[in-house]
Parts: sequence; structure tokens; C-alpha cells
Amino acid sequence: MSTYPTLDAFDFPVALAVSSDTRILSLDGEVEAARPWKSVTKLLTALATLIAVDRGHVHLDDPAGPEGSTVRHLLAHASGLPFEAGGPTQTPGQRRVYSNVGFETLAGHVSDAVDTDFALWAREVVLEPLELSTVEFHGSAAYAAGGSTLDALGLGLELLTPTLLDGDLAQQARTVAFPGLAGVLPGFGNQTHNDWGLGYEIRAGKSPHWTAPEADLATFGHFGQSGSFLWVDPQARLTAAFLGAQPFRADLHGELWPRLNSEILSAHA
Repeated sequence: MSTYPTLDAFDFPVALAVSSDTRILSLDGEVEAARPWKSVTKLLTALATLIAVDRGHVHLDDPAGPEGSTVRHLLAHASGLPFEAGGPTQTPGQRRVYSNVGFETLAGHVSDAVDTDFALWAREVVLEPLELSTVEFHGSAAYAAGGSTLDALGLGLELLTPTLLDGDLAQQARTVAFPGLAGVLPGFGNQTHNDWGLGYEIRAGKSPHWTAPEADLATFGHFGQSGSFLWVDPQARLTAAFLGAQPFRADLHGELWPRLNSEILSAHA
């Protein structure tokens, strides 16, 4: 029997780790098994980018990407670049266009600024300081990382209680950038206010959504097409990481994740 009843509704292996800002609260499944993170990678890429900002190598308002776009636009999926490779489809700041190519463009900009391969930079400034030893990160800065559920939780704890970033910058990252932009949240459809911070997806008033319906509006994080998620609730002082053996399906994960996350909040918030 799992800690949370909804976990038993998955008919394939899953792992879940939940922590407060002071202690691990629950572990279910093979939390030490490494699995692909897919777009949860973007949280790692965002943090590595923000550390480059904090150290003065990069500035949020540096031009980057298509004409009129900046580092801030790329982090916030507001550069106008499309989901996959291709030229811009929107004017920067006009609409929230979720963009893998935008994050790859961002990583290239940071790599040039720090004169280091982006994956090596991320390992030096995030993975090694946080001792996330199972994480492998080679390839796309949008989706190529993988590692254990425990190490995903370790990243969540850093986002909950920042040690690698200046506090003001960490707060800015979890605050809506370019408020009011509409857009599509992959897997969950059109959102009138598709709110995003600096690389972190912000729950705000999105509906439907993968977090709990009653989750605090300040909850932020990311989910991945590998069937993974990582969220942080700064008000409840909680973080949860989930990895599974099958890819995301809207008719499965999209239904079960909100129930599961409600159970987590009910048990610990």
C-alpha cells in the first residue's frame, strides 16, 4: 500500500518523494532509480542560467534569441520562438509560446558568456554543489537530463530554500514574468493567463492543471513528457518529485496527478 492512495492507480512503476524545508516526509517506489526527466530539465537549465546572472556573466535584459528578445524572454517562453526548431512565430512579449528551441538558444547564449559547455556549467554550478550524483545531462538544455527521484527532490529543495542564488533573484524567478500572456500549457490546453516565471512554470489560476486544484497560486515547478513532475509550494514549505516508467498521457497523468497532489497537500500542508 502506497502512502497516497492515488499512487496505486498507476499500473506501472512510479516513484514519489515529498519533503518539507526541514525533512523528508515520504518516499514511495524506487526513488533511487534513474529515469528521464524530460522537461523537468528546464528547472535545472533555468537555475544554471540564473547563477550565471547572479555571478555577472549574463544579464536578464541582454539581447538573446530573435530580434527584440532577451534572456528574460527566453526564460519565460515569451521570445516568440516556436516549440521546436524554426524561426519566431510571434513578436517577443506578445504571447506565451512554450519553446524547447528557446531554451536551447538560451543555453547557447549562457555557454558563450561563461566560455564553457552548458552541461558542464550546469554540473559545476548546480549538480556538484547540491551533490545530485545520479543526474546525467547531455544534449538538449530543454529536455535531456535524467536522474533519480531523490535527486529531483534535491533540486526542488534548492528551489524551495535557495542556497546558490541571491534571495532577490530567486524571488524574481518565481514571480510571473510578462504578466497576462495567454498561451497553451502542453497537455492541458489553452490558458488565458499562461503564467511563467524565469524558467519556472507558475500555477497561478491555470485550469486544468497538473498540480492540486487547491494548490497555492504561488506553487511553481515543471512537468515532463516522460511522466515526471517537480513542484514547490513556498507557502506550505513543501516540494514533491515524481518519476514514472511510462510517458505522460493526458487521460492518465492529467487525471491522476491533481488527485495525487491533493493527497500530498492534505497529508502535509
